[in-house]
Amino acid sequence: MKIDAHAHIGDFGGWANVACNPDELLALMRLHNVERSCVFYWDNSMVRKAAAEHPRKITGIVWPDPRQKGARDLVHRALTEWHFKGVKLHPLIHAFLPNDEIVYPIMEEARKAKVPVLIHSGHAPFSLPWSIGELAENFRDVAIVMLHMGHGHGVYIQAALSVAKRYDNVYLETSGMPMHTKIKEAVQEIGEERVMYGSDVPFHDPSVEIARVCASGLSQSQLEKVFYSNAKEVLKL
Repeated sequence: MKIDAHAHIGDFGGWANVACNPDELLALMRLHNVERSCVFYWDNSMVRKAAAEHPRKITGIVWPDPRQKGARDLVHRALTEWHFKGVKLHPLIHAFLPNDEIVYPIMEEARKAKVPVLIHSGHAPFSLPWSIGELAENFRDVAIVMLHMGHGHGVYIQAALSVAKRYDNVYLETSGMPMHTKIKEAVQEIGEERVMYGSDVPFHDPSVEIARVCASGLSQSQLEKVFYSNAKEVLKL
């Protein structure tokens, strides 16, 4: 059984040209033995509806744009009224640095609600691991999940590991990161409780993402933590 810490519904047009509706996500979950998916989309009302209709399968993660007026109120409402379990930030799409002060009110809401903040990583100039580390240093009591653990650039992947070594409130999520060996390295050097599986549906296929984790050489107990227990613990599922 698995928990997917990183999935989307909605339509991502333009260069990505991918989309996924709730029924398609649920079908993928059945196919790949996923018990629950943590889901986000920039139209938070769509996620709210899907989570309400499938509360045992879909967990909502609120996705604000910190530059927009009302971002803090959106996060507060999602965490206190909608029963969402975390916050997603995408510094690249919304063009802000992770440690910019505009992020602090959102981090305060996460701190009050005791939920993690999931942050896209791996692309210059706005989502580099070092910048996420600066945020982690300023909010040591907030769990920060570095999505993609540096993504596709080897230097950024190594930086993600270095940042996680430095800050024990940083966790690493595996989707879209091509080096299976780095998953085992992360488990060995950072801790088996601080690495978690995600698919990044619909940008990536779960079969590929699952195979990469399985090929990393982890023990069965470590695989159970990466695929299931760690996300369940951090996201309080």
